[in-house]
Amino acid sequence: MESTEKLTDTNAILAYLYETFPLCFIAEGETKPLKIGLFQDLADRLADDSKVSKTQLRVALRRYTSSWRYLKCIKEGAQRVDLDGNPCGELEAQHIEHAQATLKESQDKARAKRAEQAKKDNAGKKPAAKAKKEFTKPRPAKAKRQDKPMTKKAPAVVENLVPAQLSELKPNQRVNVKLGMTPVKGQVVDINKEDVHVQLDTGLTVKVRVEHILV
Repeated sequence: MESTEKLTDTNAILAYLYETFPLCFIAEGETKPLKIGLFQDLADRLADDSKVSKTQLRVALRRYTSSWRYLKCIKEGAQRVDLDGNPCGELEAQHIEHAQATLKESQDKARAKRAEQAKKDNAGKKPAAKAKKEFTKPRPAKAKRQDKPMTKKAPAVVENLVPAQLSELKPNQRVNVKLGMTPVKGQVVDINKEDVHVQLDTGLTVKVRVEHILV
């Protein structure tokens, strides 16, 4: 494949994948679990395509596999597929459990965010209603209600996890990779100097520095 148009927006890259590999990447409706190690297949297939880089492909693939739509397809009986839509085996129980837990955590955060926003919206309406009430029936100054300042919740703390030591890591070891606010579980596939290849429970294989690994 040859092209001079460079894609930099993740949504544009996903649209390109939907068009190029329609039997693997589903644009709408229920998705299909991806083959473990699909990123390498994708990088090889698009090696001569100047539209996207490996880094951009990795970001797009991570967004695709972390979406609610994709996490919902990780269920018992579902078959993984390759770039051409060919079946590549059923999902393992630990991958299904991880996907369900990740989906629940993401949905809970979204609900909490909506609830917090609703509180802020309601708080913005209270002063006008209160002023009307105080105009019709004055209250003693000492009994005047004061709105408490809103405080932001501190981010969740991951307990019992410590930074990994390169000398102590080994292939097939279960680890946690820092990819955002919440570490993602996975398994060490290969160690190359200070770079560690980890296969995440979502099926995506990533290369990270040892300082991004927790055990």
